[in-house]
Amino acid sequence: MEAFSFEEHEFVPQENFMRRAIELALRGGGKVHPNPLVGAVIEKNGRIIAEGFHHEYGALHAERDALKNAREKNSDVSGAVLYVTLEPCCHTGKQPPCTQAVIDAGIKTVVIGSRDPNPLVKGKGGSQLEEAGIHVVRDFLKFECDALNEIFFHFITHRRPFVVAKYAQSADGKTSLSTGESKWITGQKSRDYVHYLRGTMAAVMCGIQTVLKDDPLLNCRIQGEGIKQPLRVVLDSDLKIPLESRLVKSAREFPLLVFTCSDSEKKSELEAMGVSVVKAGKKDSHIDLMDVLKKLGELSVDSVLVESGGFLNAGLFFYGAEKKCLVNKVLCFVAPKILGGVDGIVHSAVQGLECDSLASCVALSLKNVRAFSDDVLLEYSVEEKLCLQE
Repeated sequence: MEAFSFEEHEFVPQENFMRRAIELALRGGGKVHPNPLVGAVIEKNGRIIAEGFHHEYGALHAERDALKNAREKNSDVSGAVLYVTLEPCCHTGKQPPCTQAVIDAGIKTVVIGSRDPNPLVKGKGGSQLEEAGIHVVRDFLKFECDALNEIFFHFITHRRPFVVAKYAQSADGKTSLSTGESKWITGQKSRDYVHYLRGTMAAVMCGIQTVLKDDPLLNCRIQGEGIKQPLRVVLDSDLKIPLESRLVKSAREFPLLVFTCSDSEKKSELEAMGVSVVKAGKKDSHIDLMDVLKKLGELSVDSVLVESGGFLNAGLFFYGAEKKCLVNKVLCFVAPKILGGVDGIVHSAVQGLECDSLASCVALSLKNVRAFSDDVLLEYSVEEKLCLQE
């Protein structure tokens, strides 16, 4: 389907209405997994008469939410324009098809931001609206709308989680002192933001060494209605996780999933305490990280925030003999501290594996820079060609 050409039609969509739909979509952050973030605005005669968004998984989709709000306000939507950040669905899932609701409502024009890569939709939603006589505008503010759903687009295409590697380091590139002390490299505002990030991701993952060293809780400590806790995931080849660890002791309150290669009887003890234990494949004497991601995908976990040490990070950045990258985004916090170092003892954010040459390194693209007091957050995306797409 060709993109809309403004020259062929009298109707010209307005950016302010789609930007409002984008703002609305963001309100569903952390609550719609594994569905996409979607916002919708209904405009008539130059003003917004109703709006809506996808509030949480299983709830009304944005289009139906906006139409419901219009009915509650007794607003007549016939002949109106619907701005929606993602192509309306045309199949029945947790909710009936939005295309039918839009057709039945008498909407005259639908302006779509992103095209839906879901095979159940993928162009069919827009076509169905056109077949019903509705004028459809595609790809309006496409870049901004696509940015809402990088996680959804990746997951629906590859059926495994979007992986975000998060770490903090000093201005001289150290993640801890030579003694291993790392609390705290960054300031309170940075750490508060990490809790926000946890609340937007489906899962938070670390390796067993992080558990043994730091005894983390890995939950989201932001208070508020609708805040969802991420699934906490630990990679533990030999099932060394202590029964008295904070992760295990809180498993009934905050879900905990442990991947292991072990057949230890400790599995039943952990399960009795509310921990889910899953057997994973082995690769090069370690847990097979691709197998872990595929199993998480089967559980509808669409995104993972990795908060771990350098060795697990290295395994994700340089997976397998071909050293393929499994990471999609990097969040690097840089603190205004110089830690120095001791000969032979270096704690790095990525440690134990390396690229074969500078020409074959994992190349990143800088997407954003943010300041949290004197800390700086560098947000990178991994070049798509370097990510393992199989």
